[in-house]
Formats: sequence, structure tokens, C-alpha cells
Amino acid sequence: MVRKREQFEVVAEGVYLLERASVNCYLVVADDGIVLIDGGLPRTWPGLMSALRSFGATPDDIDAVVLTHGHFDHVGMCDRLAREHRVSIHIHARDQALARHPYRYPHEASRLLYPVRYPRSIPIQARMLAAGAIGIKGVEARADVEPGTALPVPGHLVPMWSPGHTSGHCGFHLRSRGILFSGDALVTLDPYTGRTGPRVVARAATADSAKALSVLDVYAATDADLVLPGHGAPYDGGIREAVAAARAAGVD
Repeated sequence: MVRKREQFEVVAEGVYLLERASVNCYLVVADDGIVLIDGGLPRTWPGLMSALRSFGATPDDIDAVVLTHGHFDHVGMCDRLAREHRVSIHIHARDQALARHPYRYPHEASRLLYPVRYPRSIPIQARMLAAGAIGIKGVEARADVEPGTALPVPGHLVPMWSPGHTSGHCGFHLRSRGILFSGDALVTLDPYTGRTGPRVVARAATADSAKALSVLDVYAATDADLVLPGHGAPYDGGIREAVAAARAAGVD
């Protein structure tokens, strides 16, 4: 059961969802420490502080940030955590350059017409701007995320190779708890269309949508019970059901 707190939600034992402007990141508290999955937008910071305080921790206690990918809305707190709190940042090598320059990324379709075609996206984009989406600093991340090899960070997360949204996208499988952090390879809210339910992100922000759909088999093979996406609500119907729904939805 999801238990709501001030600016975060407890979505599973030891897993805290931090959401700001429809962008998610997650704190994982394990026996061996604390890891943050993705860095959200800059103004997610109060929610991060609130979640940490709830179990008596501070940003100095975060052992690492692991990034699903390097887009601007997933690295927003990383520079501050690295500079002020000496937190290490980790990413797949193919997204290391993107994390340095988080606005420079390929996408299949122009974003200009999406607000006209999908007016439900306009309030989402406005909230993202208000949460600091412009002017985010890149970060120097360690290119040591290797698919299939458990990371040497708390929780022993296993990276799941899922390129398509970006060239180096990886989800993270928390095997011990049956949880898959799917990043933007599979979301339940598309910020560019406003559509909900399991899907891949629109071509406006995806480099290769055909690949993005095809690699979902890697996610399905985890048989995770709970899917925690980069945008939208947690999905508790299981990853196989989520993948089937995403493929049925197609790509906008």
C-alpha cells in the first residue's frame, strides 16, 4: 500500500517516490546504505530532504545516484549532490556525454506541434518549467553501469539494458523486492501527450521508438511485480502486463 507523506510517497518497503512536475526519482534504503535512482528536476530538492528526514538521514548519507539516462529532467539534482555532498553519480557509457549536456539529444519528431496535437501536455510542461527544467547543469557521471551486472551500490541493483529512448538507457531491477525501476523506457504518463497508462515516451523525446518497443522484452523477463517509472504512477499489475499494454498503445 502507498503511504503518502509531505512531498514523497512510500511505494514499497524502503522505497520512496519523489515526484515533482510529473517527473519521478526514487530513494532506495537498503541494509547497506541509500541510493537515489535518477536526479529529477532541481525543485525536487525539498521532497528529497523531507524523505531523508523521515528516517533520520541527510544528503550526505546518500551513497550514490544511479541514472537510467541523461536527459535534463533526470539529472536536475545531480550537480548539487555531487558538488555539495560528494555523492557519486553513475550511468551507462553511452549516456555519459548526455549527462554532461542534458539538452543535447536526438529525437524522432519535432516537439513544436505536440502542444497543439496534445493540449493535455501543456499543464505538464508548464509545471516542469516551474520546477526548474530550464538551465539545468550537466554532471560528470561515472560510466560504470554495465547491463546484467549488479552495481556496487546499496541494494545491489541490476541494470537492465533498454536503449531506444536514449542510446544508453538502463532500467534497474531490485530483485530482492520484485521491483523494476523502468526509467523512461516504460512510463505511465507521457509528458509530451498527457496520455496515461503503460507506454513508451513520444517520438518528441525518443531517439529510436522501434528499438524502444523491441527492448521491452528485457523488462518482461524480470517478472517484476511492481513497476516504478520515470513519469506517472507506479504500476502494480506486473511488468509483463505493463509491456503488453505499452505495445498495444504504440508510440505517438
